[in-house]
Amino acid sequence: MSYKILLFDLDDTLLDFGANETDSLNKLFQQHEYTFSDELFRVYNSVNKQLWADYENGNIVLDDVLNSRFSETMLRLGKVVDGIEWENLYRELLGNGCQHMEGALEVCQSLSVSHRLFVITNGITKTQIKRLKQSGLYEFFEDIFDSQSIGFQKPSKEFFDYVMSHIKDFNIKEALIIGDSLNTDIKGGLLSGIDTCWINTKSQKCSAEIQSTYTVTSLVELYDICTPIK
Repeated sequence: MSYKILLFDLDDTLLDFGANETDSLNKLFQQHEYTFSDELFRVYNSVNKQLWADYENGNIVLDDVLNSRFSETMLRLGKVVDGIEWENLYRELLGNGCQHMEGALEVCQSLSVSHRLFVITNGITKTQIKRLKQSGLYEFFEDIFDSQSIGFQKPSKEFFDYVMSHIKDFNIKEALIIGDSLNTDIKGGLLSGIDTCWINTKSQKCSAEIQSTYTVTSLVELYDICTPIK
């Protein structure tokens, strides 16, 4: 298949969100004079995942996720904190993180010569743009589509309908979604009729219900699917 339009997920596809998150959380709790232990991370992770699931299911709005995840985390530990103030500082710290996934810079630089590159992310507009710029990847992308700006999140068909309608000369047969998440990126491709490439760097189990057009274990394997001009 000859692909011309490449729709890249950002977190854990191009940028290492896990490393960025751990570093940012450690700094956040240290600045508030708490030790960021494994137990504290487990509590935060549990609260955060549930809030994002509620948001993706349409039960709460995005502000509810962002402004309450730290207050709810600390409340479980018997502490009362200003969740909005904590979130603002965390957002600033997170925006400074720009750790690459292996091969991200090389792949984006090479493929941008012969393809049109776009970012599709469920992240926060200001944070994601800042991270892209600091990572050195921003210049390779024609546009960035994020759930906060669009008002819908992956994998919803509404998100991808918006993306397709806002890319000039979009041809669904020439587009490929590239991402690490079966439940957002690959499922979104299935719902919208766009081919997908699952970046399975963590040896995750395949899904019988959510099948990707391609599966690779590293970004550099994209060259076998989308050959760049040398």
